[in-house]
Amino acid sequence: MKIEQFEDIKAWQLARELTQKIYRLTKGSKFSRDYGLKDQIQRAAGSAMHNIAEGFDAESNMEFIRFLRYAKRSCTEVQSQLYMALDQEYITDVEFKEIYKQTSHTRATIRGFINYLTNYEKQKKRSKFNVQSSKLTDQT
Repeated sequence: MKIEQFEDIKAWQLARELTQKIYRLTKGSKFSRDYGLKDQIQRAAGSAMHNIAEGFDAESNMEFIRFLRYAKRSCTEVQSQLYMALDQEYITDVEFKEIYKQTSHTRATIRGFINYLTNYEKQKKRSKFNVQSSKLTDQT
């Protein structure tokens, strides 16, 4: 599938689902009273989604990879904050496991996309090197 806009990126779609789940989760009565944690976990989830979108408009794949790494770190931040919510009994063990699993899946998909782009860039460099090497060989 060709990616023509950031909405086509599977990792962005998963990050969007994660963000929706976090917003629904934080509407609960106990969670909604902890404004600091509520705001922080919502921002971290949104950050994963936004960094993928922002990176899509990067001038190079390497710059895009940098934004994808930020998105991956934001997922890890959400996971850490889920532990805080669980420890404060704002969420149930079932809710924790469901959202943690969603976050892990999102992180893994982002990591896979990073690996794909990294390998693509390596292949591009190898091809460029091979073309330059053959030009040198042809000149001798």
